[in-house]
Amino acid sequence: MAKPIVTVLGAFVTDLTCRTNRMAKWGETILGNSFKLGPGGKGSNQAVAAARLNADVRLITKIGRDAFGEMAKQFYQQEGMSVARIYEDPEATSATATIVIDEKTQENAIIVVQGACGCLTVEEVEAAAVEISSSDVFLTQLESHSADDPWYRDCAPGWSSGHFESSAGSPGSGRGASESRLPHTQRIGGVDADR
Repeated sequence: MAKPIVTVLGAFVTDLTCRTNRMAKWGETILGNSFKLGPGGKGSNQAVAAARLNADVRLITKIGRDAFGEMAKQFYQQEGMSVARIYEDPEATSATATIVIDEKTQENAIIVVQGACGCLTVEEVEAAAVEISSSDVFLTQLESHSADDPWYRDCAPGWSSGHFESSAGSPGSGRGASESRLPHTQRIGGVDADR
């Protein structure tokens, strides 16, 4: 039986997670309890989950030419994923999410720096038209651009099959999900496995 083909247009984000007994106040330095560095980003998480379920996965994203970008490529290769559409920006850094978690309340604060992810161009997405059109499922999370952004509308004409799906951006992402602005898509629930 052939593997299902899944193409994901989404972000790779390096998560920098610090756990502490309480949140620091502005201007205050406190000691943390633990630190963890690892791969994240909603699009990346969806792509990896699909690969682990034995799908043939193509991820469209952009990383920087830095240590985090190298980590991303090695991670995807270990997961058996194609890196053919993982573009590199020679100047921008790879995206990061600095996450501080209060271990007593389990509340968190997150600062996301989009870096290279925010530099992905319409032309780079269009270059993956064959991968997108031959997919059984196409996913995007509205992480890099709002659904109201002309960037998505410029890309969307190529998404002409009914099986393409758009997963909604989470409220915390600061990106609105406007279903009617993305033709030929179905809106499904978001995935936030990186937290």
